[in-house]
Amino acid sequence: MQRLVRGVHKFQKEVVGKKADFFADLAKGQRPHTLFISCSDSRLSPNQLTQTEPGEIFILRNAGNIIPPHSATVGGEAATIEYAVGALGVTDIVVCGHTHCGAMTGLLHPETLAELPAFRTWLGHAEATRRIVAENYAQLPEAERLNVAIQENVLVQLEHLRTIPVVAAKLAGGRLHLHGWVYKIDTGEVFAYDPVESQFLALAKYQPKPSQPHSFTTLPSI
Repeated sequence: MQRLVRGVHKFQKEVVGKKADFFADLAKGQRPHTLFISCSDSRLSPNQLTQTEPGEIFILRNAGNIIPPHSATVGGEAATIEYAVGALGVTDIVVCGHTHCGAMTGLLHPETLAELPAFRTWLGHAEATRRIVAENYAQLPEAERLNVAIQENVLVQLEHLRTIPVVAAKLAGGRLHLHGWVYKIDTGEVFAYDPVESQFLALAKYQPKPSQPHSFTTLPSI
């Protein structure tokens, strides 16, 4: 805890103190251009990864970068997404998974989650991911199956995102664009899903295209 306290003191002295006008402007309101949905994993920092300043991206994080599909039951994810799209007017949404994901490991091995009932229930929103992997990639070695699950889960959650009314409306009007990313912890690389190529490509080679539904494909390893 003392490390956190020292960090706050350093932030106030070396960051806020040198950018007083910038932080004063932030107090007047926020105008983020992108909603960034990622896993809660401590090894992934959205602002560090994208090199963005406070106020640029609206961030939603949870275990497994999961988006429950639209239903009569409203949760925090749906409310956050609705606010970002409907009130703040973001024009892009990124769903970002990452390698070595503990949530996806648990999804593939639910027998290990007996002592984590809430977590196991939460992963039910990624059941489609589990079935896709079980029925189409069962022959792969463990590490490769996890890698595929991480990628497929990003695509499954993008489909869930489309069911949220405010997202569907903005997509229909061409005022919102969806992107699927996977962050490779080992190297810092980012791979983006290209719907035309039906695969994740290194971000340097990725050219954003109009969002379109995902169709099943055999994904390469990252």
